[in-house]
Amino acid sequence: MSTDYRNFLALSYEQLEELNLEAKADRSNRVAAHEIREKRLKYLTDEKRIKAVTVLFTDLEGRLHLLDYDKKFILGAHENLTFDGSSIRGFTAQKESDLRLGIDWSAFYWVPSDVFGTGKVLVFGNVIDKDGTPYSGDLRGVLKGYADEQHKLHGYTLNSASEIEGFVFAGKDAERNYHLTGKFDFISTGGYYHSLPLDPLRQFIDTSAEVQRAMGFQNEKDHPEVAPSQFEINYSYAEAVGAADQIQLYKLLTRQIANNMGFTACYLPKPVVGINGSGMHTNVSVSKGKTNLFWNEKGEEQLDAFGWNFLDRILTSALDLCLIFNSSVNAYRRLDPHFEAPNQIRASAVDRGAMIRVPIGNHRSMRTEVRAVAPDANPYLSLYGIFKTGLDGEISKAENLRAGGRYLPDNIQKAIADFESSAWIKTILGEDVQGRYAELKLASANRCPRELGTVVKGCEVQFHHEVYNQSLWNMF
Repeated sequence: MSTDYRNFLALSYEQLEELNLEAKADRSNRVAAHEIREKRLKYLTDEKRIKAVTVLFTDLEGRLHLLDYDKKFILGAHENLTFDGSSIRGFTAQKESDLRLGIDWSAFYWVPSDVFGTGKVLVFGNVIDKDGTPYSGDLRGVLKGYADEQHKLHGYTLNSASEIEGFVFAGKDAERNYHLTGKFDFISTGGYYHSLPLDPLRQFIDTSAEVQRAMGFQNEKDHPEVAPSQFEINYSYAEAVGAADQIQLYKLLTRQIANNMGFTACYLPKPVVGINGSGMHTNVSVSKGKTNLFWNEKGEEQLDAFGWNFLDRILTSALDLCLIFNSSVNAYRRLDPHFEAPNQIRASAVDRGAMIRVPIGNHRSMRTEVRAVAPDANPYLSLYGIFKTGLDGEISKAENLRAGGRYLPDNIQKAIADFESSAWIKTILGEDVQGRYAELKLASANRCPRELGTVVKGCEVQFHHEVYNQSLWNMF
């Protein structure tokens, strides 16, 4: 069926990039929320070729949800958008199901029509509870509130960029069919930085990079990764909430592009044993005005004491945070030291087995790289955990804190136990969210063998939160 029903909006990639970079500049310059809201509402009113506004929000586990609102409806009802929270895993119970969506008009995106459909624009929303307060289970809202608070109190801007690795497998719905086939098929057997200019993996990467560029990601580099059919597409730093939004968009657009090509983009941390898994190395820094507070030309590894203290607080709470960073059964296959696994609770400038690395930097780029984050983690929860801990956590007095000697768990059951018993997690998330998150993770863990073994089990994929649906869950 043709998608060209009427004269719906379909902008060129050059026009899209211009509009999205302008919107990104508004976010960076912290243009007042009411000014951006009025600007966007006027645009929607004047642009007759838009049929719908897609509002995106994220559940507790990190699964992205999309709701399409008719443009004329949202213009009149954008302050009272409701949805059934009991239908979202980890949100409200059935008896208290009504939740609202508050539109974050600063997080507005123009999108390529060949990937997202004609006549649509995207905007992120925050979930609001019945009493009008931010919903505790919506970690985007929690992260945004914390980032705004740090800027108001200290003038801090929380910065991040993630290096997100993934695989491209042959066939559509390869993850959902894994419990039937028991295997994933590669589309390329190249390797690190190596593929033919027009092989399927390179075509996928090139197409995805073009879409990212059009959406204002400001790409840096892209390449095949170490493992067959593995990829990574890097883009520039952004303020923490925008950076987490981009992670969600990155995974959404790559999945759709892969599907358009008859493939599956997969973000399981370790979908195939015997080769490198996928990570989401999370680079973070804190700035004040134009000053990078992590940079000190005379500091150890040129990282300022502010940055070392930030890093030490994360090392101190590494076991508390592990389930946040590695939220699936499959993630613990990745923490295998034979494949550059970042499972050592220590910091290093050179050793990629350390959970935190201090990359070479300068006054603009100095940062710390949290390597222990898996690509299926909730990006808002992960960044909130990193920044909240790095700025407000405690520092252990252990002499060997940075030197190592401790390791992250090699199974999700241990990580769940550490998370459930953590006083720090209770402090930063609240007892209710802490309990609900642990309960969700335990439900998946209980459907999988406790011992991972040497073969990826169908249940690891079947009950993975990013491919969850009622049909698969009910097949247990």
